Amino acid sequence: MTTPKVRAREKDTIVQALNAGVVPRLGLQHLQVGRASEIQAMIRDVERLCDGGASFRLIIGEYGSGKTFFLNLVRLIALEHKLVVVSADLGPDRRLHASSGQARNLYAELMRNLSTRTKPNGGALASIVERFVADAHKAAGRTGRTIEEEIDERLAPLQDLVSGYDFAAVVSAYWRASESGDEGRRAAALRWLRGEFGTKTEARQALGVRSIIDDSSIYDYLKLMACFVRIAGYDGLMVTIDEMVNLYKLQSTQARGSNYEQLLRMLNDVLQGNSGHLGFVFGGTPEFLLDTRRGLYSYEALQSRLAENQFAVGGLIDMSGPVIRLQALTQEELFVLLGKIRSIFALGDPAVHLVPDEALAAFMEHCSKRIGDAYFRTPRTTVKAFVNLLSVIEQNPGTSWESLLDHIDVEADQSMDDAVSLDTDDELASFKL
Repeated sequence: MTTPKVRAREKDTIVQALNAGVVPRLGLQHLQVGRASEIQAMIRDVERLCDGGASFRLIIGEYGSGKTFFLNLVRLIALEHKLVVVSADLGPDRRLHASSGQARNLYAELMRNLSTRTKPNGGALASIVERFVADAHKAAGRTGRTIEEEIDERLAPLQDLVSGYDFAAVVSAYWRASESGDEGRRAAALRWLRGEFGTKTEARQALGVRSIIDDSSIYDYLKLMACFVRIAGYDGLMVTIDEMVNLYKLQSTQARGSNYEQLLRMLNDVLQGNSGHLGFVFGGTPEFLLDTRRGLYSYEALQSRLAENQFAVGGLIDMSGPVIRLQALTQEELFVLLGKIRSIFALGDPAVHLVPDEALAAFMEHCSKRIGDAYFRTPRTTVKAFVNLLSVIEQNPGTSWESLLDHIDVEADQSMDDAVSLDTDDELASFKL
C-alpha cells in the first residue's frame, strides 16, 4: 500500500495544531482512522442536499471522542461536493435563540466563517454575491434583458420565504452600489447580510430596508441563505455548530427550552420536507442529549424524535436516524493514528521514519502504565506527548527514543473529569475517523 505524501506546509500546520491540542485545519486526510459507516452516512446526507433535500444530524460523543475532528471532516466533504459551509461554536455569547443579541452573534459568526471550495477558510460571502452578480450580467447579455430585470427574476424565489423581500432588496442594493462605485453602500449590504446591523433604523438609513437579522429570525435567514447560494450556482448550504453542550449549561429552564424549541423546528422542517438544500450538523456530549432534566431528552417532542433504534443492539448499527454516536478509539486504532503522525513527520516517506514500529508499541505501553485505559479513550495528551517525542528526535539527530521514553510524563486528560462540571474543552478529538 502506497503511503500518501505529505506537503511540508501540511506537516507544519498539523504538528503545530497537535502540539497545541487543537484540530488542524489542513491535512485531515492524513489523520483519518476508521469510522467508515459514519463517513458514508454523512456523504449520503451531503448528496441529499445536492439533490434538493435536507438533513439534520447530532454528532454525540464523550469528551475527546472525535466530535470536532468529525465536524471538520464533514465540512471538507461538503465543500468538495460544491456546498457552501458555515460553521461556529456555541458559547455564552452565541446560542440558537436569545433576546439579548446572542442568537444574532451566532448568525454573524456563521457568516464570517462562510466557506466555499475556493475559499475554505471563511470570508466567502462577498465572493458569492459577486459571483451571483457576474452570472446575472452574463445572462442579461444573452437574453437581451436589462441587468436589473435579470437580477429581479433570479431573486424572485427568495420572496416566497419569510423576510425574503428585504433579503432580495439588499442583494440588489449591493449590485447598484457596485455599479455606481458606492463602496459605503456596498459594505453596508454585506454588513446586513452578515447580521451586523444592531437596529432597524440604522438599516433603513443605510439600505432602505425595514428589517434586520435579529435573535428571533436567524433560522429564517439560514433558509434564505441556502436558497440564495443555490441561485448563485452552489448546491446548497451546510451548517455545522459545535459545543452544543453550552445549551445544556444554561441555568434558565426557559432559555434552554427556547433553544431546544428552535432545534425542534429545524428537525421538523427536515423530517417533513419543508427545507431544501439545507443541512445541519451539531456536535454535543451524551449528557447534552440524554439528560432528562437538562438535556434534549428533557424536551418530550425532541426525545421522541431523537430516540435511537431499539433493534440496533449487540454491535448492530443504524445510521438512518438523526443521531450518530461516536465511540472512543480502540488500542489498535490509536496505534494506527500514531503511525500516521510518524508518517507526517517523515512527509510520507517510510525510509526516513524517526522511530520504528516497536517504538509505537512501547510508547503506548508506557502511557498505559502511567494513566491506564484513558490514554486511548481520550488520547489528547497522549497524542501531544507523542508529537513532542518526535519533535525532539527530529531536532536532535542521533537521539535514542528508548532513552527519552522514561522521561515522558503523560497525565490523564482533565477534560473527562471536568465533564462533570460541564467543561467544553473538546478541541483535540481522538481522530477516530
